[in-house]
Parts: sequence; C-alpha cells; structure tokens
Amino acid sequence: MTTRNNNGANRRKGIYLLPNLFTTAALFAGFYSIIAAIDGNMHNAAVAIFVAMVLDGLDGRVARLTRTESDFGKEYDSLSDMVCFGLAPALVTYQWGIAELKEHGWLWSKLGWLAAFVFAVSAALRLARFNSRADSSDKRFFEGLPSPSAAGLVAAVVWLVSDWQATGTIALVIAFLFTAGAGGLMVSSFRYYSFKDINLGRKVPFAYVLAIPLIFVFISFEPPVVLFLMFFGYALTGPLLCLYRRNRPPQADKAASEREG
Repeated sequence: MTTRNNNGANRRKGIYLLPNLFTTAALFAGFYSIIAAIDGNMHNAAVAIFVAMVLDGLDGRVARLTRTESDFGKEYDSLSDMVCFGLAPALVTYQWGIAELKEHGWLWSKLGWLAAFVFAVSAALRLARFNSRADSSDKRFFEGLPSPSAAGLVAAVVWLVSDWQATGTIALVIAFLFTAGAGGLMVSSFRYYSFKDINLGRKVPFAYVLAIPLIFVFISFEPPVVLFLMFFGYALTGPLLCLYRRNRPPQADKAASEREG
C-alpha cells in the first residue's frame, strides 16, 4: 500500500516531458541569442529569436494535442518568454547599439540603453497582465502587442539594419524608435487578433495547403525584409483597429457588440 501511494505521489510530482522539451529548446534559443549578441554576431542573435518564437508557438499546441497541459508548463513557458522575448531582444539591441554607435558620445549610448530597458520592463508587464487575465479575457484578441511579436519586430530591425550596414545617427534613431515603440505597444490597450479561433483540425481547400510553402519561399527571398514587413504590419493593426472602431458610426458598434455577445 505504501509503495502504491509513493508511486502515485511521484506521478503527481512529475512533469510532462514533450511540451517542456519545446519550452526548453525555446529557452536555449533565447539564451544563445544573448550570447551571440555579446560576441557581436547580430545576425545569429536575431535569427535565434525567431527560432525561439517558432518553438514557443509549438509547445502550447503540442501540450493541447497530447493532453499534457499543466500549471507547471504554463509557468515555465511564461519564464521562458521573459528570457526569449523580453531580455534577449533588449540585450541584442543594447549590444548592437553600443557596437555601432558608441563613438557618437554618451548621450546616444544612454538613449539606446534606456530604450532597451523600456522594452524589457514592458515585456515583463505584458506577460504579468496576460497571466493575470488569462481566464477572463476574450481569446480572439490580445490586449497589447504580444511579446513574441514585439521581439520579432525588434529582431527584424536589428537584422535588417545590420545587413544594410547602416551606422551613425540614422541607425540610432531607427533602433530607438522601434525598440521603445514596441515596448509601448506591449503595455498599450490596443487589441490584436490572436488567431486562436482558427481551427487547424478542420478540412481546408487544397489551395490553403499550397499557400504554406509559398509563404516560406517568399520569406526565403529576403528574410529580414519580409519578416520586418510582417511584424511591422501586425504591430500597426492595433492602432489602426482602434482608429477604425473610434471613427465608425455608432450603429456599426452596436451591431458588432451584438455579434460578439
């Protein structure tokens, strides 16, 4: 009897391996991004953030498909997100700014440092708000720009500007505006479509299947440019949706509320 109870206790104390492997892999990618940035390899640092983003998107889906969701997995995923999409992009931007712009004086360096900190603390606040409202919020929309999307935007900017070898004041302004702007959007109240209501299990037209490899082919032509346009466009949807909802007639607002209700 004692052995049976001990075995039951061990099962309760254990964790699910498969989804947490994806989370650990994402965490490793975020950690590698930081190391690559410290070593001055901004290309690899930016790419590692996108790798972390893919892995982060898989762990939750794997957990749901295999019915291995757990409170431990949610907490672990949140901590991993802070490293991958909060600290890593901020440190990548910081290292990139220092490497390229330190000769322009202490003021420029401090502005880059400030933007990096704003991004990191905004990611922490965004994750805390998401976790505290996970059960009560509308699943179709995020409140504020998701931290992976903000990280993708910043990583794409660093990758793009590094490939173009832009330096000086122009590079500083670009880095400052996008890093601080992405941080501000994370803690904003703008609504962003979450894509969570898309049912991947239902049948779709064959053309949809063909569209997936075409998207990857399109990205492969010029990855930093295409990824920047994708994430920048998504970041703009929040403010644009807010302006649209604010300026449309009251009758349209009432009809939309009835459909959502």
